[in-house]
Amino acid sequence: MGYIYIFCTVVLTAYGQLILKWRLSQWNHVPEGHLDKMLFFAKSLFDPYIFSSFLSAFIASLTWMAALKDIELSKAYPFMNLSLLLVVVLSFYLFREPISMYKVLGCACIVAGVLLVSKA
Repeated sequence: MGYIYIFCTVVLTAYGQLILKWRLSQWNHVPEGHLDKMLFFAKSLFDPYIFSSFLSAFIASLTWMAALKDIELSKAYPFMNLSLLLVVVLSFYLFREPISMYKVLGCACIVAGVLLVSKA
């Protein structure tokens, strides 16, 4: 059951990052002044999609806690890096962000590392 919780944590973490990127890319730049910046971020908290990204982070924390009840931290934590792989792939499809050879090699190293650590 612990690996299902890890999977949920990874997916929820990636969801939150992708939603933040999507919504913030639709808005103007972050204002320069401190007060304007604070108002900008306060306003963003009331955006339902951005709120859902914060909610997903909270739920990801709960699923992570559940995962750690069943799996050693040193075995579970490397799986969190799979959220990077998910974000790279989905950023390519959703936002047309480029995937360089360095990203491909980095993701391959991450997958190899996760596989190695999970066997230990």
